[in-house]
Amino acid sequence: MTPKKAFVAVAGNIGSGKSSLTRLLSTAHGWTPMYESVEDNPYLSDFYKDMRRWSFQLQVYFLSNRFRSHKAITEGSQSVVLDRVIYEDAEIFARNLFEIGNMEERDYNNYVALYNVMTEYLHPPDLLIYLRASVNTLVHQISLRGRDFEQSIKREYLEQLNRHYESWITRYNKGKLLVVESDNLDFVNRKEDLQRILTWVDEKLG
Repeated sequence: MTPKKAFVAVAGNIGSGKSSLTRLLSTAHGWTPMYESVEDNPYLSDFYKDMRRWSFQLQVYFLSNRFRSHKAITEGSQSVVLDRVIYEDAEIFARNLFEIGNMEERDYNNYVALYNVMTEYLHPPDLLIYLRASVNTLVHQISLRGRDFEQSIKREYLEQLNRHYESWITRYNKGKLLVVESDNLDFVNRKEDLQRILTWVDEKLG
């Protein structure tokens, strides 16, 4: 039995399979899927060409969209599965951009202050699913989906993000957490792998 209203979120690095798992969970449980804004993002392609120039604008765009989505889920009555959470923006992506010198300190401090104000008003997910994947898996899956703007992503950048993910997930204390070791799972093409994850999710939700 899942709660009357379930709020489940899927977190993970670029290419970890978040959108696919979001879709499959929504189909299996009848939850409303909410996806990350990628195709209509006005900054993303520019960002991958010049991270230092566009990092602040991109992160504010993501923060704004993620806040609206998260707020709508909290205030709504439907069960929802969300592709990426607002916490990843600050804990992973903005933090990494600042640490590697692609976001100025004043912009980063401004961003974090805005993030802290926003998240005070948000109810965390009932369950956070973290898709843990090696950089080899990420590179392979990014190449398979063939988004032009992602082909320039460097392996080093993915490694940096993975380190931040691992640091964040060990500190995550906002609610229930399910860590899925996804390197040897193919939940898109193997029904038994998907069923395994569905069972874990139902157990976590009680």
